[in-house]
Amino acid sequence: MSGKTFLENSLQEYLLTVSLREPEILQRLRQETAAHVMSQMQIAPEQGQLMRLLVQLMGAKKALEIGVFTGYSSLCVAIALPPDGKLVACDVSEEYTAIAQRYWQQAGVADKIDLRIAPALETLDQLLAAGEANTFDFAFIDADKSSYDRYYERSLQLVRPGGLIAIDNVLWSGRVADEQVKDNRTQTIRAFNQKLHQDERITLSVLAIADGLTLALKR
Repeated sequence: MSGKTFLENSLQEYLLTVSLREPEILQRLRQETAAHVMSQMQIAPEQGQLMRLLVQLMGAKKALEIGVFTGYSSLCVAIALPPDGKLVACDVSEEYTAIAQRYWQQAGVADKIDLRIAPALETLDQLLAAGEANTFDFAFIDADKSSYDRYYERSLQLVRPGGLIAIDNVLWSGRVADEQVKDNRTQTIRAFNQKLHQDERITLSVLAIADGLTLALKR
């Protein structure tokens, strides 16, 4: 989510001043999305920059995204992929992803992105049925929280050993740490976080960046 941070404002501003290197095309997309009624669904720029770094560090060529919205995270990943790289991007909204496609075209990365407009679980199951298990280098999950566990399990099958799954919103604006908060989405994320903490199939790190980002490296 855009604008979420666990640092005080002055320190957050300093961090961005000395760290953020945001390409102009990403700035323009972020500014347009900021005026959108659902702008809170956009990831923070420093999170996008971290994802670009991770994709480059891994030498990733094949990536998966579950939840596109207006395309900021997918654009970050596609920019970091090599010329022959491919990103399978899953979403259900033609309206939101129309904005994404416009910016992908402007950035010259549209040919790297395979947009699938369908329920993500259907797309993930199709990829598995097509024999694409253990072939993805990187996956990013940022969609409906009720399906996080199912997205994670499919992604764990699709990424190769040594592949990385990144999962957004795992700190849920701090609500996961407040035992008085018991709404369904908060409890779902709590249970999901606990599951990954115990999951021996992965090497785990949870980062307090933006609204919380889990990194799960498949063993």
